[in-house]
Order: sequence, then C-alpha cells, then structure tokens
Amino acid sequence: MDEFLARLRNFDIQIRKAVNSQMRGSFRSVFKGSGLEFSDLRIYQYGDDVRAIDWNVSSKGHGTFVKVFREEKDQTVFFVVDVSASQQVGPQHRAKLDATKEVCGVLAMSAIREASHVGLYCFSDQKERYIKPSNSMKTGYQLIMSLFKLQPESARTNLADALLFTLNCLKRRSVVILLSDFIDQGYEHNLKALARKHDLVVIHFYDQREVNLPRLGIIPVHDTESGRTVWLNTSSASFRHRLRETFQQNQARLERLCKQFNANYLALDSQEDFVPKLIELFRVRRYQ
Repeated sequence: MDEFLARLRNFDIQIRKAVNSQMRGSFRSVFKGSGLEFSDLRIYQYGDDVRAIDWNVSSKGHGTFVKVFREEKDQTVFFVVDVSASQQVGPQHRAKLDATKEVCGVLAMSAIREASHVGLYCFSDQKERYIKPSNSMKTGYQLIMSLFKLQPESARTNLADALLFTLNCLKRRSVVILLSDFIDQGYEHNLKALARKHDLVVIHFYDQREVNLPRLGIIPVHDTESGRTVWLNTSSASFRHRLRETFQQNQARLERLCKQFNANYLALDSQEDFVPKLIELFRVRRYQ
C-alpha cells in the first residue's frame, strides 16, 4: 500500500507541475462545476445581456430585473471502474487493472484536493464496491484503499448495468470518469444516456497483446471471463490482421460515440506513461 501511495504521489506531482507551468491554472479547471445556478436578482444596468432579464418579475411594474448566476462549485466527481477479469490482461508486474487503479487514484487525489465530492463504483457483472460521494479527505483515502485492496468476486463484465446504476445513483449533474477496457456489448444506449445527463470522461485501457499478438505459433488461450480455452494460430497473418482490425473498429466506434455526445475520450496503453496524455486531456477540458 505504501508503494502504491508513493507512485500516486509521484504521478500527482508530475501532473500538478505540468498543469501549473504549461496551463497556468489548476485542477479546478478539470473538476469545476460545468453549469450555473441561479443566485439572485438585481436591477437591469446598461450593458447587461438582455437574455438575462427575468420577464416574469419585471412585468410586475417595479423595474427591469436581471438574473444573477454563479458557477456551481460543489461539484461531484464520480469514478466508475471496470474490475472484471479482462482487465487482468498484461504482464504480471502491470496488468490493465494496475494502470486503471493508478489513473483513478491520482485523479481522485486531485479531485478531493479541489474540494469536490468524490465517489466510486467498481463493477464486474455485479456491484463490487460502492463509495457514496463525499468531500472529506477520509473518503478520498478510503477510495484509494478500496482500489488497492479490491479482490473482485466475479470475473464477468456487465457494462450496461454499471452505467444504469450510475444514472440512478447520481441525481445532479456530475463529472463521471469511466475507466474500462470496453470488452463488452450492448452498453451503447446507456452510455449515450449518461453522456447526455452528466459531464462524461471515458478512459479506454488496452494492452498491446490485444492489438499486436506475438507470433507464438498455435497456443491455448484461456478466457478468464467465460472460463473457456481455445487454441489460436498466432502466426497466422489473417488471424493477426482480424484481431487488430476488430480492436481498431471497436475503438473507433467508441470514440465516435463519445464525440457525438460531447464526452471526452482518451485511449491509454496500460504499459505507457499516462501522465502526458492526462495533461493533454486536462488542456482540452480547460478550454471546452
């Protein structure tokens, strides 16, 4: 646990330095409230936007009044994390799930420091862990501890149900950060609904062996989610081409879906340094 926290702090320092130097801002631009809430009324002054006039109040004959809005500061950041068996793909020292935990952990540390409410939902084909959003440091570290210690009970995936749970438990507009390898089907409708209702960030994890499988001849491959073992000819050029093409098509479909519904999309190789890509994501969100 100490080693895990040390890595998170190191990533946090790297990102914070880059944010402060390159963007001349802070994480608040990433996690700040994305909407405006009504605050008060005041008398219309020359130069005010006429679209802000409250015609119902003004029609009472006591003057022309405009609405005053303030930015929503009390923002909820909710992490939805795929912990199914397909996330265990990768080298023994760093599977996709390890990278997922690190990215989620460092973003959670940043969000809780910016006085945001932070919550967590870990899923397979069932609820593995749920932490109700709160803005205390205790909740932040509870979230990180839960990520580190979590041992999923189920190997399977049901992304659609996880998205539906998120839609039902978040009653107000929030920043939802969805971390998954998206090896599932039938989740698109719920993803669209989530993107319409919330400020959605999609982080798509993959491993190079899912894109460029090494030439190992005919080998047995065990599907940890279904429990089946199949024999594959990894030296076959047509098989390798189909594998790569399937991944690219799925990735392109997911990215297109996110773009269509104004969700941020980021693809991360589980073995790469994710800090530069997170910084670029922050830059994009800062100017949206």
